[in-house]
Amino acid sequence: MEKYIPDIYQKSIYDINYKKLHQCGIKCLLFDLDNTLIPLNCKEPNEKIKELVNNLKEQKFKIIIYSKCSKSRLEPFKNSLNVDCCILRRQSFDKKVNSILNSYNFKQAEVAIIGDRMNYDILNGNKVGITTILVNPISKKDHLYEKISRFKEKKLMKKLRNNNLFVKGRYYG
Repeated sequence: MEKYIPDIYQKSIYDINYKKLHQCGIKCLLFDLDNTLIPLNCKEPNEKIKELVNNLKEQKFKIIIYSKCSKSRLEPFKNSLNVDCCILRRQSFDKKVNSILNSYNFKQAEVAIIGDRMNYDILNGNKVGITTILVNPISKKDHLYEKISRFKEKKLMKKLRNNNLFVKGRYYG
């Protein structure tokens, strides 16, 4: 069950202490797109996201946006924010992250993944040994397959809470 527990848990991407991450040696931030950076129905980044990303780039973070969505969904964010993007799917998550590590010459300890799903973002980040940061979803709107995943995640969170391993709404990091 511990493989689902994030290293850091914050309310949103705006509550993360990026300065502390940088001091701990994190150089690359992998941001999930839907319901982490933006709501599902947004087609381009808003000014608040642009400001955050520019601020993080000024702090010398490498920013990479990832998603299981299509390349055409990621392109407007890649172009508008001038960041790299990659499509991550469960079957190739390890390979993609290892490819990122190799391409940019990062060690596992230098990369953090930021997402809204324990049973995807956190689980897979923990499997590859990078820092995992869970944030609450921005919106309740999800794809159908995500709704099924959220239902399973609620059961998981209940188990974790009952074992005093994780409590939703008790932020740390």
